[in-house]
Amino acid sequence: MNYIEVDVRVDSEFSEILMAELGEVGFESFVETDEGLLAYIQEADFDENVLQELTAKYLDLTTIAATWKSLERRNWNEEWEKSYEPIEVEDQVRVRATFHEPDPSFKYDLLIQPKMSFGTGHHETTWLVMKEQLSLPHQGLAVMDVGCGTGILAILAHKLGATHLLGFDIDEWAVENTRENFAMNGLPGDSEVFQGTIQDVPVEKVFGGVLANINRNILLAEIPTYVAHLKPGGWLLTSGFYETDQADIEKCSLENGLKKLRSNTRNQWATVVFEKIM
Repeated sequence: MNYIEVDVRVDSEFSEILMAELGEVGFESFVETDEGLLAYIQEADFDENVLQELTAKYLDLTTIAATWKSLERRNWNEEWEKSYEPIEVEDQVRVRATFHEPDPSFKYDLLIQPKMSFGTGHHETTWLVMKEQLSLPHQGLAVMDVGCGTGILAILAHKLGATHLLGFDIDEWAVENTRENFAMNGLPGDSEVFQGTIQDVPVEKVFGGVLANINRNILLAEIPTYVAHLKPGGWLLTSGFYETDQADIEKCSLENGLKKLRSNTRNQWATVVFEKIM
């Protein structure tokens, strides 16, 4: 499946809020540029009218213009090599592409081949989750990555000591990319990646930690299932939603046998960490 690349020319002060709004209408990945930002969405989900309505809201506030083109799969690596920059989290984690040199000052070096899949580290929620992972126990745990994208959350879980990883995504490209990234980062051979949803995870599989960086609606529908796959005392790390949706996520989680440990926000996006009550 091809993707649409939207080139939004706008003042940098509006980039963050535009990424948030574009994320709400299906855009999966973003790259900030000197002129504004690039946004990516599956061709089947792209609606020209929705994009025009969104950008029109800002015409009275700033100069804004958006153009778009179909981005063939074979061009993706070339496009990323022009624009991808390493991501750094808390001076401990560095996510870099294959064409960047390693930086030994970072404790955790995550190597990815960036393709058209969500989770390259540039999105606020991916950064938030990685930050929270640094203070969660991983040693010896089995960890599940829901909607794995590029697989970098599972890769960080492995580097933090997780011994078994299961990741899945509905996007074929994401699954392919995750498998490639798992191999580049030396994850154990029994690490699992498949195309599908939480419903495809065998009921008998349980985990010490669950990473769920999805979106509000999927989280509200699936949190009870995540809890069923979570060991007593295990943690659930949620993100992919706005601060304004945090109360709904917390209410759903508490009603399903979880207790809140802490939360964090970054540019209107939120993450909440829960623990399954013993």
